[in-house]
Amino acid sequence: MASIVIMPKQGLMMEEGTLTNWLKKEGEEVAAGSPLFEMETDKLTITMDAEVSGTLLKILHPAGDVVPITMPIAVIGAPGEDISALLGGDTASTGSADEAASEAAPAVAEVPAGSAPSPRASGEKVYASPRARLRAEENGVDIAAVGGTGPDRFVIERDVNAFVANKPAITPLAANMVKSGGISLDGIAGTGFNGKITTADLHRVSPAAVPTAAEGAASEANPGQLTRGVRRENMSGMRKAISRNMLESKSANAQTNHRMSIDMTEAMSLRTKYKALGIKISYNDIIVRACAKALKNFPIVNAFVDGGSIVYHDYVNIGTAVSVPGGLIVPVIRDADIIGLTGIADKSAEMIEKARDGKLTDRDYHGGTFTVSSLGMFDVDDFVAIINPPESAILAVGKIAKTPVVITDAEGEDQVVVRPVCNLCLSYDHRIIDGAEAARFLQKLKGYLQNPILMV
Repeated sequence: MASIVIMPKQGLMMEEGTLTNWLKKEGEEVAAGSPLFEMETDKLTITMDAEVSGTLLKILHPAGDVVPITMPIAVIGAPGEDISALLGGDTASTGSADEAASEAAPAVAEVPAGSAPSPRASGEKVYASPRARLRAEENGVDIAAVGGTGPDRFVIERDVNAFVANKPAITPLAANMVKSGGISLDGIAGTGFNGKITTADLHRVSPAAVPTAAEGAASEANPGQLTRGVRRENMSGMRKAISRNMLESKSANAQTNHRMSIDMTEAMSLRTKYKALGIKISYNDIIVRACAKALKNFPIVNAFVDGGSIVYHDYVNIGTAVSVPGGLIVPVIRDADIIGLTGIADKSAEMIEKARDGKLTDRDYHGGTFTVSSLGMFDVDDFVAIINPPESAILAVGKIAKTPVVITDAEGEDQVVVRPVCNLCLSYDHRIIDGAEAARFLQKLKGYLQNPILMV
């Protein structure tokens, strides 16, 4: 009997995943436990194995599709097996997928294929299934323009497919102009190849709404002419998660910040000594170690808000922000307060390598209590970072730069000398961390970095 393959849930907060690559084609044999497809969540790109053996009879969502969790994405069964019953209706599903679909949309009654969609009044709220909305987005269709054949004009995938099939043929450039200019195609006759609507047709009917060649738009008759306009690209799962988390952070936290400049002379000397011993230590490792020590002195900075409570941690797990193609992830160095500087360096190198290879697990990037974000390698002097919820603080680290500073010598005389200085900015949640407490935390951090022997 054929089996449905569903979009798996990877992580507690996952709501949808992106299919990035099918490793088997329709009609190929699949063995249980062998790689079947690759998917991207909000943080990871992972390979998923088949749960059953058989033939890949049908791929319901091609690579590139964003699919809600538990929704069907493929069917595996015996060669030639009739799977029409599984594919009937708008959402082919079994088990939990059935439950998810029933929660996501009202039940849709079967209607004869020739039934005309019910008319929709102007401004009427549109109800549609997830797959119908997905198909509409893929084809650049306004879902409100599609008539629904379901109860209460509910739009299903079949309605969108029928709408797309009846749409007038149009060139890609003209389609972009229609989308950006809000142009109606009603009554426009195409003069292009096979009756396609071209930019010339749009300009003839609605010249004010269509950019002219002088404004940078090219026509199909002059393909060599410079074309400039807009480009739309769907957010990746990772970028959506970053957007959602940053908005949540700014709306939920009373975020403010303090800045402090640190003389890194002794920290640089410490790193040089480790290097002479053949031990690779980065400046970021030293800063993470200093933060771990300071957080033990100031547990409120290592805590977070949960409703009307403050949750304190007996451990220190420090996230280190890592830039990867398409976004930013924060792998966590666990027990940073007890593994020591070399332990932090080893774990940091391991996490960065796993992050850039897309091999982090769910555990690797969850459970942080504080975050360090460094942009010094990009020549950034200083910056303000946004707190990574549910944490209550994040440290932004700028570059180490030779800077003139004033020091007082043994005789009490002031002198101007050049020192390597790093600018730090602590963003913190003012709901639980007071300004004076944040300042004292930075002072303690400064003491560790300027006297690193205290934290080794």
